[in-house]
Amino acid sequence: MWSSMTDGQRAVTLFTVAYVLAATAWFLLSGNFEFVVYVITMVVLITLVGRSLQAAAYPTSMLWALSLWGLAHMAGGGVPVDGSVLYNWMVWPLIETENIRILKYDQVVHAYGFGVTAWVLWHLLTYHYPATRGTWTAFWFPFFGACGLGATNEIIEFTAVLAVPDTNVGGYYNTALDLVFNAAGALFACLLLARRT
Repeated sequence: MWSSMTDGQRAVTLFTVAYVLAATAWFLLSGNFEFVVYVITMVVLITLVGRSLQAAAYPTSMLWALSLWGLAHMAGGGVPVDGSVLYNWMVWPLIETENIRILKYDQVVHAYGFGVTAWVLWHLLTYHYPATRGTWTAFWFPFFGACGLGATNEIIEFTAVLAVPDTNVGGYYNTALDLVFNAAGALFACLLLARRT
């Protein structure tokens, strides 16, 4: 597979493998076993993208967007900030109540990540079924597909809560806000795609 890759695809692959290995070492050395679940998820996703690289013809910019999402995710759970981790850092304090804190780094990463997911789903749909380009199907399928994958992400987080004591995942409000930001990112991406096509 390596020999059939373009230089751009190789660069993304090396960059991604480097930070996943570094993050894995960091999480294991610091005893952050919750994020080992996420590393496993990352390896599965990297494998899926790698195995479909030729058939899906992902643009290199899309591969970089996916890789940067992974990096943002790994940094969120591993970079210490103010006695916590980057995921809990308030990027911009829009709302702060007992249960709801907006806008956190975690929420920005969710919106970005599932915006990229909607873009990937749009690409796969319109690449394999060009007749859908510019239709309502090409708008709604990526949106709802990204929302469904966002819900799957929350199931993975719930698995981490069950498997590892004292996780940093958060409770009901965190899950609900994650789903809202997943949907917001997906909707924003679909609106941009609709304007371009």
